[in-house]
Amino acid sequence: MSADGVEPHAEIVAEVARSGLVESRHHGSVVGLDADGVAVLTVGDTGTPMYPRSSNKPGQAAAMVRHGLPLDGELLALAAASHSGEDFHLRGTRRILASADLDESLLRNTPGWPLDEIAMVAYARQGRDRSSIAADCSGKHAAMLVTCTVNRWSTDDYLLPDHPLQQAIRGTIAELAGESVAHVGVDGCGAPLFALTLTGVARMYRSLALGAPGSAERRVVEAIQEHPQWTSGTTRHEARLIRSVHGLFAKAGAEGVYAAALDDGRAVALKIADGGHRAAPVVMAAALRRLGVDHPVLVELGRAPVLGGGEPVGEIRAALP
Repeated sequence: MSADGVEPHAEIVAEVARSGLVESRHHGSVVGLDADGVAVLTVGDTGTPMYPRSSNKPGQAAAMVRHGLPLDGELLALAAASHSGEDFHLRGTRRILASADLDESLLRNTPGWPLDEIAMVAYARQGRDRSSIAADCSGKHAAMLVTCTVNRWSTDDYLLPDHPLQQAIRGTIAELAGESVAHVGVDGCGAPLFALTLTGVARMYRSLALGAPGSAERRVVEAIQEHPQWTSGTTRHEARLIRSVHGLFAKAGAEGVYAAALDDGRAVALKIADGGHRAAPVVMAAALRRLGVDHPVLVELGRAPVLGGGEPVGEIRAALP
């Protein structure tokens, strides 16, 4: 990384205009695969390992289904979630745990507040404090515990990288991405974090989308497509994108990561170099349009308003080269 914090091979992918003047620019990298898996859109550095953060979650969920996780529908979507902490998310997480007679005290993810502002205020007004079940990764961790129980693996150390669960997840992610995991870190929730190249992330999403009917991969994809609010939240841009574009699933991650794929195998993965997420949705919309996806929601998501005095005075817009 250079002295100004910009990755050496990142390129300008978005700009922020206010009152007719561009005041900020975001650098990043983008890769788009066509239906045959050929990279037809390449911006910046797509071959250096990076942390996909929560964009790994569909792959993690597929690994758990492969190893006996007995979930489908909304609860499987929640197993792949960075949820907003709305009431139905918390109830769903408890349902996942109850399916294996487990208690939320077994959750080892970092305690947090609901991501959704309204849900957070309501939660705090009930006199509650930060908790593991309110944090955005609780659905995934509940599913991890259930998978351990099904396989008679220990539950107290399920976050260790050498635990059988995490080894199974690592192997599945590497298989779907078509490359070895380059590095293992620790995610914000405490779970192991498996590094891939950006191209590897796109290949993983393509592999998930093209999974055979009834396979673990297709079950995860269909759960997200049919219940997108369970993987994100009722007001989140991911849910809006998935609801609008038929045959698409997507998952955003921290540090400006975002990935998506369509049922025909087209896929996109992107990373905003500075880690800020505000540019990710507009760049994703532009990348999908470059791949030939045509839908009014991409025009709408492709420009985010910049406010001044509470009124729109500019926009965040994609600037793909």
